[in-house]
Amino acid sequence: MPFRNPLKALFGPPAGEPVDDPCVLLQDETELDAAVASRDKLMVLFYASWCPFSRAFLGTCRKHASGGAFDYARIIVDDDHPLTDKYAIEVYPTVLFFEKGKLVRRLDGVYHRGLSQDQFEDFARLCSAK
Repeated sequence: MPFRNPLKALFGPPAGEPVDDPCVLLQDETELDAAVASRDKLMVLFYASWCPFSRAFLGTCRKHASGGAFDYARIIVDDDHPLTDKYAIEVYPTVLFFEKGKLVRRLDGVYHRGLSQDQFEDFARLCSAK
């Protein structure tokens, strides 16, 4: 069966996942809702496995999560995932910050550029100051 996205065909899914990943992989909306409800502060990365900007940013997110002040999660939103509509995600990667069950901040990727480590660190500082 051919890929629906030509970039996915070129880059394919990410290689093996680290066993001790500090950025927990969530599978669906139910798991996301449970994670948001059960944590005071949660940073969630929404990304596409086929997107080169998402793949580059995933390492930055994991590195930050390993020493972060909050809990971190990630969710792969390939192929018209319903969460992209729910959270109005138009560019990958996008990071949402939830506090006490509510979405309070977001950092949207830039079209054809993604997100940089500096942008993410600035965003994390803003979230910490809250």
